[in-house]
Amino acid sequence: MELKKKLEENLKILDEALGISKSFDVVNREIIIANKKASLLFIDGFAKDDIMLYIMKILQNLEPKDFRRYIVEKLMREKIPYLEVEASKDIDQIKFMILSGALTILIDGEEEAIILDVRTYPARGPEEPDLERVTRGSRDGLTETIVFNTALIRRRVRDPKLRFEMSKIGRRSQTDVVVGYIEDIANPKLVEDIKEKLDQIDTDALEMAEKSLEEFILGRNWNPLPQARYTERADVAAAHLFEGHIIIMVDTTPSVMILPVTIFHFTQHAEDYYQNPAVGTYMRWVRLFGMFLSLILPPLWLMLVYNKGILPEWLKFIGPKETGKIPLFIQFLALEIGIDILRIASIHTPNALTTSLGIIGGLILSEFAVKVGWFIPETVLYMAIASMGMFATPSIEFSMAIRIFRLILLICTGLFKSIGFFGAGVCLLIVLIRTKSFGGVSYLWPLIPFNKKGLATVLFRKPIPEIRYRPDFLKTKDIDSAPPKDTTPK
Repeated sequence: MELKKKLEENLKILDEALGISKSFDVVNREIIIANKKASLLFIDGFAKDDIMLYIMKILQNLEPKDFRRYIVEKLMREKIPYLEVEASKDIDQIKFMILSGALTILIDGEEEAIILDVRTYPARGPEEPDLERVTRGSRDGLTETIVFNTALIRRRVRDPKLRFEMSKIGRRSQTDVVVGYIEDIANPKLVEDIKEKLDQIDTDALEMAEKSLEEFILGRNWNPLPQARYTERADVAAAHLFEGHIIIMVDTTPSVMILPVTIFHFTQHAEDYYQNPAVGTYMRWVRLFGMFLSLILPPLWLMLVYNKGILPEWLKFIGPKETGKIPLFIQFLALEIGIDILRIASIHTPNALTTSLGIIGGLILSEFAVKVGWFIPETVLYMAIASMGMFATPSIEFSMAIRIFRLILLICTGLFKSIGFFGAGVCLLIVLIRTKSFGGVSYLWPLIPFNKKGLATVLFRKPIPEIRYRPDFLKTKDIDSAPPKDTTPK
């Protein structure tokens, strides 16, 4: 539908669509422009007041002699000193721009509206993300405003081939979604696959922002292993762009989705690269060891206790002298649930009280539980070590996957002892092998398929000048002959 010539008819159409007369924040400011009635339509809270006042002052001082015809064109070319301005006849576009925060000027007798992008969103400043803190390095994290995020990334990636392609998803929410990639580095097939997935999304809104988007892109999947990595750090997003990855940004959220990824992208942290190579390598090994203990320690200890009679002499110390009033298997399950309750409670607790909650949950409750005989010290100790390994995991999504697999191992070991432990372990290995990242990428690369150089960059934090490797699934034909770059997740 296109605009009419009469201002009253246009206002009536927009009132029915936007509820101008009902919603207090949809503002219709009536003014006179060169003896013609005009209306300024905008959302209160989105428009910049100083720019609005400046434009209104110019418009209200115009004389009829300044205009004989082509009023809209002449206003845009000569009278409105603003950069982001366009004309439109399409009512649907006008409605969307008003709801997005733009200023729309309707003039009686004109079939075109003037749209000025004067919007400003309520936003916080770039702060260091709580989940990705580093001892050294930049402190400017991404925010909930997509334009701020693209600017933070462009500050680090001044490559003329960097592309940010925007689309709108959600019939009602019309959420801005941006696909970012470096044109001559990223695999064009993967870029096209992602854009096709986005075009096929049919939903009212992205309620959970990037998480809802992930489930549309990667499909319905009950596998707890994450297949997309998230980051709130602009430097991490920039590093992945240089490696050939594709990032997806959703307005109203500070997280950036990175595709495609492998399991080792969830085991590394920016801190590794802000330290000396030897220190970074040590930290990486300690982190991997902690994650392995988080997965295997409680069920492995339980399995060894069930088979204490066949243990060699040097392992006889394993297992308690007394098992307590509750079976060991049930003790571990209760501790698992208790730790999750404590974690959930800490999320819902004000910051000023989180320390007190940790002391109560971690010290007082566990101490009294041991004293009254609910738990034995060994189960509390091993579950505490496993929890430390889980919290040491850089990716919260991957740490929760470890948590689910540990619970499965515990249940199978408690019910079927050794057979359950090894059977669940084999099933876990099969799940890892069969899991594919976006584009059919092997989740266990560079182990499967085996790649010596790729595995070396995963296990060792090499000096920056030596990092020059990118895997095949991130290469393009145009750069195959160029010196390869590193694909090590940051």
